[in-house]
Amino acid sequence: MSKPTTSSPLSQDELKTLVGQAALQYVIPGEVVGVGTGSTVNKFIEALATIKDQIKGAVSSSEASTKRLQALGIPVFEAGEVASLSVYIDGADEIDHQGYMVKGGGAALTREKIVAAQSKLFVCIADESKLVDTLGAFPLPVEVIPMAAARVIGQFAAMGGTATLRLKDGQPLVTDNGQHIVDVTGLKIDDPLSFETVSSQWPGVVTVGVFAHQKAQVCLLGTSTGVRTLTF
Repeated sequence: MSKPTTSSPLSQDELKTLVGQAALQYVIPGEVVGVGTGSTVNKFIEALATIKDQIKGAVSSSEASTKRLQALGIPVFEAGEVASLSVYIDGADEIDHQGYMVKGGGAALTREKIVAAQSKLFVCIADESKLVDTLGAFPLPVEVIPMAAARVIGQFAAMGGTATLRLKDGQPLVTDNGQHIVDVTGLKIDDPLSFETVSSQWPGVVTVGVFAHQKAQVCLLGTSTGVRTLTF
């Protein structure tokens, strides 16, 4: 007698593929799509290539995504060339039950926030490990002008956080905008809107990685039972 087959849990990579494909339902034919950055978004870009003849092109939030889109034959427009976008598809390092997010693990937070701000709908694609009750467990990325880094690190210390300069190959990481990143741990962000508003005003801060003013309206969450759609 043969044993019943049991399906093994989907890997994180497979979950990312699922939500990347599911995001296609929000792409409007004939329009320009806002495209984010990161490993989950890369899955969406691969899916988008299958319908590239149905869209006008994309606005990208990073040099890495731009190269990937162009390599697949998808035209990329500058943000300033497009008045508004119907949808922006991007991942998150954390997302809470109100649609507030922490983003910037890939160092593209400033451009991501710019593209999100010109989009009518923000669709977050993520696996279920990214859904949290309170933001802050993932190190918070903050893009800063280099000369302000030490003082910004001190301001976060006064809030009870520990901020460190992000390095790459032993040197400060340089963003697509020519700036640096500090990553902050030890924070519990109970009021994302207030936190983003206050910390964004600090001199030398280019962008803080809390996306509360540009929060997600929809989250496609990859789970063991398939794609779960959350609306906020």
